[in-house]
Amino acid sequence: MIRLKELRQEKGLSQQKLADALDVLQTAIHNYENENYEPDIATLIKIAQYFDTSIDYLIGKIDYSGPIQVSDRETEIIAGYRKLPDDLKDNIHSLITNTAKYI
Repeated sequence: MIRLKELRQEKGLSQQKLADALDVLQTAIHNYENENYEPDIATLIKIAQYFDTSIDYLIGKIDYSGPIQVSDRETEIIAGYRKLPDDLKDNIHSLITNTAKYI
């Protein structure tokens, strides 16, 4: 929850106002922001939806906060990739990584 305080402050919300919006106690928001404890998954989903971001962004796994749009073609490619054996996945990863350096 390393980004909760930052998101809350960007919206100009007090801990109490955010707590009211999420239907939790203000002390819960304080504890999440200070990493005293973590929200359960249902609350984590509410927080992500409230700020229109991903759980991965909230927990610091990724740095992009906006929604990721995936086209039908990209969905098809991802589904096909997941069916490949690991050695072919490695080849594709190398191809993408090496090609991206030149773009």
